[in-house]
Amino acid sequence: MTDAAQRPAPDQPTGRPAPDPIPLGSAPRPALGADLEARIRATLADEVGGQALGLDRAPITAELDGADITSAVIDLSGVVVRLPEAATQPAQPTYPAQAGHPAQPASDDKRWRPEVVRREPGNLHHLRLDAHQLVAVDLPVDITAELTDLRFDWVEGADGRVGIQPVEPDADHPVSGHARVAVDKAGLVATVRGVAAVVLLQQGITLTALDLDVVSQGPRAATLRIDAAIKKGIFLSARVQATASVSIDENLVLAVRDVQLNSGNPIVAALLGTVRGKVEAATSRDIDLAEKLPDGVRIADVRLDVGAQLVASARLA
Repeated sequence: MTDAAQRPAPDQPTGRPAPDPIPLGSAPRPALGADLEARIRATLADEVGGQALGLDRAPITAELDGADITSAVIDLSGVVVRLPEAATQPAQPTYPAQAGHPAQPASDDKRWRPEVVRREPGNLHHLRLDAHQLVAVDLPVDITAELTDLRFDWVEGADGRVGIQPVEPDADHPVSGHARVAVDKAGLVATVRGVAAVVLLQQGITLTALDLDVVSQGPRAATLRIDAAIKKGIFLSARVQATASVSIDENLVLAVRDVQLNSGNPIVAALLGTVRGKVEAATSRDIDLAEKLPDGVRIADVRLDVGAQLVASARLA
């Protein structure tokens, strides 16, 4: 590796800070594919903690050629990812004795930000991620993604650990590849219902029913319809309806239009009226997703197909 004082971290062409390095165990860097495979598995386990089951059996293969990674293939088929335990717990009340001493938010930031003493450039020639299927919060998800020519630096920290720091693609070093994510529509409805029930319960609201429908309006557009029944305490129960149109054009501009929020209960309808203006203001601004991408990432095509499955796919130029 080159001494870090002689080779500083590469500047990002957009002025954004360089990505955080990904730790891969103790220095020196791995020299054999089997060693890199074990380190990738350990890093994934550290990242998701106890939220993922079956990660220890996930096939991971890697090939090294000097500082370059010729190929890395990660197969997460059969892995089950659960909600963080904190997300399923009701909000804790603030007691009078605590009023004068507000609690400080706990820091969950465990990212590795070492003092880099050495770095060495590398290239990940081919990365493939498969999951046929991965279960995320009770929702089976089918994923295929392939990327080529990903630049990175091997970095060694003063703490004796080594890792890789991604280098943002630019016009002279573009990345190519494709990705496809598919979920069962009925399973998506059930998962949204379960997550929404947990979130609303933290606010003292019980979700008694929820129906979600997604209707295709072309290769890049869909209409969302939500019909929910909620209950708060003994006296308040109501149905809430929401509709919206979502589209993404060939230039990767995301638009949300025609958002409607309604309820037959006058109290709930009045509450919805107080947020309707904020929703309309937020959805009136389109989101240019391509603007947020590095110069070396160019989207050639993106699709949203709706049937028994919801399938989102993208291809890089």
